[in-house]
Amino acid sequence: MIEEATLTGPLPPVRHWPALDLPGTEFDPVLAELMAEGPVTRVQLPNGEGWAWLVTRYEDVRRVVNDPRFSRAAVMGRPVTRLAPHFIPERGAVGFLDPPEHTRLRSSVAAAFTAKGVERVRAGARGMLDELVDDLLRAGPPADLTSAVLGPFPIAVICELMGVPARDRHAMHAWTQLILSSAHGREVSERAKREMGAYFSDLIGLRENSTGEDVTSLLGAAVGRSEVTLEEAVGLAVLLQIGGEAVTNNSGQMFHLLLTRPELVRRLRAEPGIRRRAIEELLRWIPHRNAVGLCRIAREETEIGGVRIRAGDAVYVSYLAANRDPDVFPDPETIDFSRSPNPHVAFGFGPHYCPGGMLARLEEELLMDALLDRVPGLRLAVPPDQVPFHRGALIRGPKSLPVTW
Repeated sequence: MIEEATLTGPLPPVRHWPALDLPGTEFDPVLAELMAEGPVTRVQLPNGEGWAWLVTRYEDVRRVVNDPRFSRAAVMGRPVTRLAPHFIPERGAVGFLDPPEHTRLRSSVAAAFTAKGVERVRAGARGMLDELVDDLLRAGPPADLTSAVLGPFPIAVICELMGVPARDRHAMHAWTQLILSSAHGREVSERAKREMGAYFSDLIGLRENSTGEDVTSLLGAAVGRSEVTLEEAVGLAVLLQIGGEAVTNNSGQMFHLLLTRPELVRRLRAEPGIRRRAIEELLRWIPHRNAVGLCRIAREETEIGGVRIRAGDAVYVSYLAANRDPDVFPDPETIDFSRSPNPHVAFGFGPHYCPGGMLARLEEELLMDALLDRVPGLRLAVPPDQVPFHRGALIRGPKSLPVTW
């Protein structure tokens, strides 16, 4: 590959970015170094081939993800450098579509993820959470908050929204864990994805004439009207189901953080009115994933942050870095519950903005209210550095969260 100069000088060096198993909510030190080196750097991730540009400044990140010249679809068939060893883009998967195809597919389920659609599951979600907390209190301390509440709650909620029967929740969870882990290898992950896809193919096929409001019913109806193909519907269902369980890891990190900073918990208990704003700040601050997510390919030569990006170059953005941009978030390392405005990009930005963002906020609100109000003495049962975190995972979070009260 020919090395060309940037608009302001020679190309930055290619930095190897290993897959680190980081404890707690520690910010990735390699990412911090890359941010300090400049707004646009070059990285090589543990798998795939070659190198990619990494964009870290807030405004640049938002520009790239909202610019049609940077394509997700163009990643197809390219062995781009990446974090996951088993990653294979599936043709038609919504994560690798560009508008207008991407817009068409997402619109088929949009009604389920609007404020009205999410509110439809609020009462049921609160009831399921109350039962889980009842069981937690009945069993008594100590307990694993992850297995008792933070794990089963998001599974139940996303299955409810998706229209997956309660009897199949365990299978969905098992498949998701295998798909999201890089520790089991490519074959195990791909088999789990195929099995989940086969399940949704059957379920969506049964609902082609449905008038239901859940996701699989909406997808079934869209397939029945020939607005999307069954293959497209299944790919979207798998993505949404997997994404729904990210709340387990996000809330695990959130409560691990809160239980190691009692001054934050005291304030949240004393001022319940600030909890929604506090959740937004925690979403901004918590490093919810390892490295970076999905890649884009530059369709034509362009310039970002004083660097010439050539047509065909691979480009990653870091939402984690954007959320620590001091030009947008003064004193970004500080958790400030009064931060306003707080235009964080924890759920992404642009056409590929996470459709489950509103649902995740609802779940975090319900979890914070239930656990802070109903378990007033909640605290870690072990020293913070003894809480085991997932290893080899794409999404960061505690494997278990031992608590007492």
